[in-house]
Amino acid sequence: MFAVLSVIGPVFALVALGYMSVRLRLYPETGVGGLISFVNNFATPCLLFQAMLTVDFSTAFNPEYLFSFYIGAFSCFAISYLIARLIFKRRAGESVSVGFSAYFTNTILLGLPIIQRAYGNEALPMLFAIVGFHAPLLMSFGMIVMEFARRDGAPMGQAVKHSLARVVRNPLLIGISLGILMNLSGFELPELIDDATKMMARAVLPAALFGLGGALVQYKLRESWGQALISSLLKLVLHPLIALFFSHYVFGLDWDLVRVAVLTAAMPSGLNVYIFATLFNRATDVAANTVLQSTVLGVFSISGWLLVLAALAPT
Repeated sequence: MFAVLSVIGPVFALVALGYMSVRLRLYPETGVGGLISFVNNFATPCLLFQAMLTVDFSTAFNPEYLFSFYIGAFSCFAISYLIARLIFKRRAGESVSVGFSAYFTNTILLGLPIIQRAYGNEALPMLFAIVGFHAPLLMSFGMIVMEFARRDGAPMGQAVKHSLARVVRNPLLIGISLGILMNLSGFELPELIDDATKMMARAVLPAALFGLGGALVQYKLRESWGQALISSLLKLVLHPLIALFFSHYVFGLDWDLVRVAVLTAAMPSGLNVYIFATLFNRATDVAANTVLQSTVLGVFSISGWLLVLAALAPT
């Protein structure tokens, strides 16, 4: 148990520092958005770029490994959507937003530092294989389904075009793509670019965790806490459970892949959950509460999954 706490303790300590700094007005709340934008649009793409330079694609981009993670994500989306629609009687568009809150993972702000501390830098290319598809695939799917669901949506062709444009402009995907191109080309990266991107990459972890804590200040528990709790439990428990079932028991993947797939799936809902809800003005209350609840509960659930993975590890 001490080993588990040594992994997640410093991570959530930085999140708590960010939260308290903004709550006590030691750091301006207006600066949080800029900090997170810096992490997502500049520092993390540099980190992904550096990671792709030496990645072994035959290991990291394993179709069965990716399927194990994403079948869990889409299962959580479907279940959360149906619960919102049939039990809580939410409108179709609102139910899509609730479903989105249960399947979009915090892969960067929490997943990256926790997996790095738990399994070392050698596990990061496996995480980045998931990251490379995560935002483009899940954001595009959510936007297209939302346009089907809401009555006041734009024409479907426009929705698809808009989604593809977001994919092409996604900074994370750009960083990954450039790194892959350099990897496959065999060209040596100029020292100036190499050193500059490495310096940017080192800023990701502290800035991301501090920014996440600061962002949580704006979220409050409201009357939708029950729906948010269901989405949080689907994200923290069902998603990693499905990933474990397929990666380990169905496909029998190498244990290094299994544990990264499961632990990544066990991460809380990402901040894009709230961004997605506000973009379409659908179920923003559930989205905000899911981000908050899943992050708080993640302290305990991530600890539990680390213990489960340690117990199941081959001897």
